[in-house]
Amino acid sequence: MKNTPIPFQLTNWDSVPATEHKGETGMALWKTLQYDNLRIRVVEYSANYLADHWCEKGHVIYCLEGEMITTLADGKEHILKAGMSYQVSDGLSSHKTYTKTGAKLFIVDGEFLKV
Repeated sequence: MKNTPIPFQLTNWDSVPATEHKGETGMALWKTLQYDNLRIRVVEYSANYLADHWCEKGHVIYCLEGEMITTLADGKEHILKAGMSYQVSDGLSSHKTYTKTGAKLFIVDGEFLKV
């Protein structure tokens, strides 16, 4: 695993270009900073967004606005509301997300979450 040092830097998320990612329903706008083994994103999900896949990757997720429902492979659902976070390592939880009203999340993932 290569870890390139990241010097101090400020990020004005309003100036980071967004890319559109369609879900099974709805869409997400990703504003992404990509480093060697680290990805940092602010993601805005539209109302009625449903992910188009089950995710096995690890994440550190903090909910900035709205509400996101995460369904685990065993059927359990967890509601992530503004001011809450969840953390999981790669491969430890197959999960799929949905939001009725929309949500804005701060998401960090990368090699440091590999088991």
